[in-house]
Amino acid sequence: MGMTMTQKILAAHAGLDRVAAGQLIEAELDLALGNDITAPVAVREMEKAGGHVKDKDKVALVMDHFTPNKDIKAACQVKCTREFALREGVEHFFDVGKMGIEHALLPEQGLVGAGDCVIGADSHTCTYGALGAFSTGVGSTDLAAAMMTSKCWFKVPSALRFVLRGSLPEYVTGKDLILHIIGMIGVDGALYKSMEFTGEGVASLSMDDRFTICNMAIEAGAKNGIFPVDDKTLAYLNGRFRRPVKVYEADADAEYEKTYEIDLGALRPTVAFPHLPENTKTAWEHIPIDQVVIGSCTNGRISDMRQAARVLNGRKVAENVRCIVIPATQEIYLQAMKEGLLEIFIRAGAVVSTPTCGPCLGGHMGILADNERCVSTTNRNFVGRMGHITSEIYLASPYTAAASAVLGRLATAEEIL
Repeated sequence: MGMTMTQKILAAHAGLDRVAAGQLIEAELDLALGNDITAPVAVREMEKAGGHVKDKDKVALVMDHFTPNKDIKAACQVKCTREFALREGVEHFFDVGKMGIEHALLPEQGLVGAGDCVIGADSHTCTYGALGAFSTGVGSTDLAAAMMTSKCWFKVPSALRFVLRGSLPEYVTGKDLILHIIGMIGVDGALYKSMEFTGEGVASLSMDDRFTICNMAIEAGAKNGIFPVDDKTLAYLNGRFRRPVKVYEADADAEYEKTYEIDLGALRPTVAFPHLPENTKTAWEHIPIDQVVIGSCTNGRISDMRQAARVLNGRKVAENVRCIVIPATQEIYLQAMKEGLLEIFIRAGAVVSTPTCGPCLGGHMGILADNERCVSTTNRNFVGRMGHITSEIYLASPYTAAASAVLGRLATAEEIL
């Protein structure tokens, strides 16, 4: 029996000819990631063990969750990580002025790429599967061990295959696709499995679509999500990625627990209603809202900014609705500025934030009060995720979020454009 794409990457990094689902392995890492919440815990564990960073080029520390610092505790978390990075000579340390949301920043900076084996002390590290890498989230103690050894142990995952056909209709995006999939298989439908995307429909998806899809693989319980490396992947990596590109392909006889066929052309704008990403709908009655958030590691990239601006251009955010736009990195912020997108947002009555995770995890820059409703391009809508436990979060694409901001209720771009 052959191996899946994920299994081939893990076998190569474990120095083995082959691996099988369920096998325990120790693999060499290409990168270990921490942020301002998870890194301080790892730093303290390393100090207890008397350890040091083994390979300074294989560690990235990104201050993004509460940065710029929202309070004293957040400031102390960042100070701990900043001092550690300076002391250990960590090359890839991103603070105010250089930082961005980690899972948009690392691909942009060329720190992750095809064939890599990457861990991060953040559940959405699975984002980098869009580039043909194996990437997954771990705990802070695993991060500590990885920084000291450049290795991590894994149980090799089994796999689900998603065969994509056709192309997405207008105003339907990668966010709608992954919400459709999670609604179809459930939040535990891919538990500790690899979600492997294939089929001729892959070519029609942009890199930003793929980042979004892999980012939310964890919302189906997956160990990782991964796309094949094609011309779009190579074009994205060209001149950006710092190591040789390594392309792995699944064997023709690779074993999958289940295969799903998805007609992209049949998809509609999809929204995950409170309080689980699997609670998806494509039709709904008028639901008034209080806030819209456009950003996050899921949908804060330049194409997301462009989609939101297309809806907001020449229009106004509805009375009594707050619209918060958060470009995911400084580079995206600058590009949005050059294209005039920021002016469109501000003239529409939205506010534009510095790159940060912000309200996604109930951090800052837009916390919800009791009984408020928010349409958000983020990735989770659990009870109390963005503020008060009686608030409600509706997960959607930038098109849908921007349209909702204009109409003051849950809406689609088709109602406006």
